[in-house]
Amino acid sequence: MLSATIAAHPAAAITLRQRHSLRPLQRLRVPIGAAPPRRRMATARPLVVKALASQGVPAVPPKLSFPILVNSCTGKMGKAVAEAAVSAGLQLVPVSFSAMEVPDGRLEICDREIQIHDPSESEKILPSIIEEYPDLIVVDYTVPDAVNANAELYCKLGLPFVMGTTGGNRQLLHKTVQDANIYAVISPQMGKQVVAFLAAMEIMAEQFPGAFSGYKLEVMESHQATKLDVSGTAKAVISCFQKLGVSFDMDEVKLVRDPEEQVNVVGVPAEHLAGHAFHMYHLTSPDGTVSFEFQHNVCGRSIYAEGTVDAAMFLYTKIQSGASKKLYDMIDVLREGNMR
Repeated sequence: MLSATIAAHPAAAITLRQRHSLRPLQRLRVPIGAAPPRRRMATARPLVVKALASQGVPAVPPKLSFPILVNSCTGKMGKAVAEAAVSAGLQLVPVSFSAMEVPDGRLEICDREIQIHDPSESEKILPSIIEEYPDLIVVDYTVPDAVNANAELYCKLGLPFVMGTTGGNRQLLHKTVQDANIYAVISPQMGKQVVAFLAAMEIMAEQFPGAFSGYKLEVMESHQATKLDVSGTAKAVISCFQKLGVSFDMDEVKLVRDPEEQVNVVGVPAEHLAGHAFHMYHLTSPDGTVSFEFQHNVCGRSIYAEGTVDAAMFLYTKIQSGASKKLYDMIDVLREGNMR
């Protein structure tokens, strides 16, 4: 489930503490980027290809296939990406790194046996993997504390990568990649439709600076209990509101990680407690007569896994074409327009 809600009404000036449930507000509910059913797309594609061919327009490019190493696929997000990569026809490299202990040091994903090594062995093992898989792209879903060290290793080995892990020193991360001149996609948010929402927020902030000056902002985000930090998505949206004139500090974000509160107050379906992202941004005018609310709810991890695979495919095509630009984000991926 992925939705956005916007409200503006004098009677809507209710505090976040009184109601930060994401369900009650029903004035205007606009689905963001709901994907059309796959069956319809599969049925229509031959007709579209024939029509394009008859007009001299290039047909749909051939399906990509290249080796991808998911670091680490022992976590739920990494496993979801590995499964999405196999489903997309990519070659899942049977090696990963994780401090998490698994039986016999092996993990099975989509009938493929993945050998799990300790992260301390990565610098010793990766060179032989690169030699065996020369077109290798790494996808990183590890932990915030490992972001910068992992990026430095990838750059040292000349290994293109997609950084899906949030946290770390992001300024240093970008500098490391730029100094090494390595191909990479770095984004705090891999969900394509959520990224489109973020892009819209950035456009509004750029074109209408100060539009919400004086407004009070309240932010609530609910994630699975294992996510310890404020999400990169929330930070990006808050940054846009700051450009729009709102005064807000990151430590004011209300982090909801208690399962009981998530179900009973936020409205998270119990079956998605282990994997969800519910965000709400509530703005109130200085006199309390006007309020705006922006909301996006995600259940499960498929939206991020599919977006990550699209980012890896995008990066592969850029490498193969010898693109001069080497550092990208998910907005670049969206603009390319070749997503599945």
